[in-house]
Amino acid sequence: MEKILVTRSSMPELEEYVEEIKELFESRWLTNMGVKHNQLEEKLSQYLKVRNILLFSNGHMALELLIQAMGLTGEVITTPFTFASTTHAIVRNGLTPVFCDVNPEDYTIDPEKIEELITEKTSAILPVHVYGHICNVEAIEAIAKKHNLKVIYDAAHAFGEEYRGQGVATFGNASMFSFHATKVFNSIEGGAVCFNNSENGLREKLFGIKNFGIWDEELIKDVGANAKMNEFQAAMGLCNLRHIDRELEKRKAVAEHYNRRLSGIKGLRISKEQDGVKGNYAYYPVIFEPEEFGKSRDDIYELLKVNEIYARKYFYPLTNTFDCYRGMFAMGDTPVALDLSKKVLTLPLYADLRADQVDRICDIILGK
Repeated sequence: MEKILVTRSSMPELEEYVEEIKELFESRWLTNMGVKHNQLEEKLSQYLKVRNILLFSNGHMALELLIQAMGLTGEVITTPFTFASTTHAIVRNGLTPVFCDVNPEDYTIDPEKIEELITEKTSAILPVHVYGHICNVEAIEAIAKKHNLKVIYDAAHAFGEEYRGQGVATFGNASMFSFHATKVFNSIEGGAVCFNNSENGLREKLFGIKNFGIWDEELIKDVGANAKMNEFQAAMGLCNLRHIDRELEKRKAVAEHYNRRLSGIKGLRISKEQDGVKGNYAYYPVIFEPEEFGKSRDDIYELLKVNEIYARKYFYPLTNTFDCYRGMFAMGDTPVALDLSKKVLTLPLYADLRADQVDRICDIILGK
């Protein structure tokens, strides 16, 4: 029986990667913002249509250090319908996450519920682009301006996307991307912070913090960390970036095949394309309504697993229900997110997933 994982990393041909890293063996410059690192920053800046980008060892450190660099205080409004990293990055900075519910259409933060959560302690909003679904950036910007709040987007799922011709990396005060091996674009591990406005010194601050707070050989201005992307990661990123458009086309074809098989099925809800959004087909989430479909999300998860198909309950559990936050947050505060977390299953999706594999997955789900 053929095993199908929920994702599979996109990689260049071995020869291409070997050629890319060859000069590293000659120069012995393996980390500390070398040639490959700088080349990747420049090329990603162009691809993402954003003026400033800084690379990090991974997406989590990019977000955690961005929060530190922006000097946020008190409370940060965010969503629990996300990966653990989003909430952890807030808490590890000594801040308090205030959880806002999501909307049931695209699973992103519900702007209509943000303002009621704002207090005198609120310093920022940290929304999450989910599965490649873009947040309501206009509404969030209006709220932030009205209340003088910063906006940081967790854009881990949104690489390469555009909204009305504008790169997704340009919205808010800054955006964080993950280049983890499971993402649409990967540098093995890796991440980035992107923003357009550099007048506030954010670039210099982040550059220092990711390198132990060292600004030059004798000046250590910040309590920093070691979050530098190394040259081998950057080399993988350079290779994968050459093929990213073709990879996105192939992912789109897989998603469209799923759509043909699963659209119009009673008790199944699949995602709709958002108006004005150039998507990246990062994930394929399906909502299972057991009363109508006849089987629950967990039933389908186990059925696929028995058949060597490994889907993912993503996102489950909600971050505000984690054991490490036990007793700190009330699940009832985000009922839509809680309901979604019990019904959503992300099906296998990657560029090289074959049509016959998609058919096998769908046949099992539909009991054929």
